[in-house]
Amino acid sequence: MTETEQQGERLQKVLAQAGFGSRREMEEWIGAGRIAVNGTVATLGARVSDGDKVQVDGRPIRLKLQAEQTLPRVLLYHKQEGEIVSRDDPDGRASVFDSLPKLRGQKWVAIGRLDFNTSGLLIFTTSGELANRLMHPRFEVEREYAVRVQGEMSQDQMHQMLKDGIALEDGLVRFEKLSDEGGEGFNHWYRLVLKEGRNRVVRRTFEALGLPVSRLMRVRFGIINLPPRIKRGMMVELGEGEVREILEWVGLPADAPVRQVSDERRGKLHRVKPRKS
Repeated sequence: MTETEQQGERLQKVLAQAGFGSRREMEEWIGAGRIAVNGTVATLGARVSDGDKVQVDGRPIRLKLQAEQTLPRVLLYHKQEGEIVSRDDPDGRASVFDSLPKLRGQKWVAIGRLDFNTSGLLIFTTSGELANRLMHPRFEVEREYAVRVQGEMSQDQMHQMLKDGIALEDGLVRFEKLSDEGGEGFNHWYRLVLKEGRNRVVRRTFEALGLPVSRLMRVRFGIINLPPRIKRGMMVELGEGEVREILEWVGLPADAPVRQVSDERRGKLHRVKPRKS
């Protein structure tokens, strides 16, 4: 083992902290040979220290080790229906990344996806480690949704969803909480809480019960609620105290100095400009 691998911080951790993606994604990059340290292709388990030269896909990057970490940036965005949570789309549809503030040497990581026809709370951060803590299944972070369906659940179905769950093709689904919010005519509203984020899991669950979803909105992710003042298509950057509270809640260090360049943006609402067709 080289001296670099014996000391310093794990490469995937530092890359994640710098906002290049989650730890798991960074491990995949390392395994694919996309990362080089001091001119040598990195392997899993590699560590980096001050002075090490790191390249991603042949391009040099500057990493910030633990001693010089600043608070990550965190954005809350009220996603609209008709937007995708992806940077690349062959159909050219509007992306939630289109209007995010530009970054230098980092990238915005989306915490939890929402499908094309789902609206509500979407969180972005520059910290891959924070994103991992909020999204990884082993942390069991709650997601709360408001859902409108065509029809109405029976008492037996509500009891089943809370106690035994329902089997889908990719495993059992069980709601942590479920409340009847009423409705008019053929449409009925429910509020539910899940501790997972499988693809289209809410829609697929209600469809399995014979209740097609006509509207779905995420209103909470962990301790982060969708503030009423953030209307559809608007975003806000959290302040220093709010970011520290989130870091402490997920068990990450919250004693880093604040990033001054983004301080004047924090707490201000920004409306996303409509995309030109």
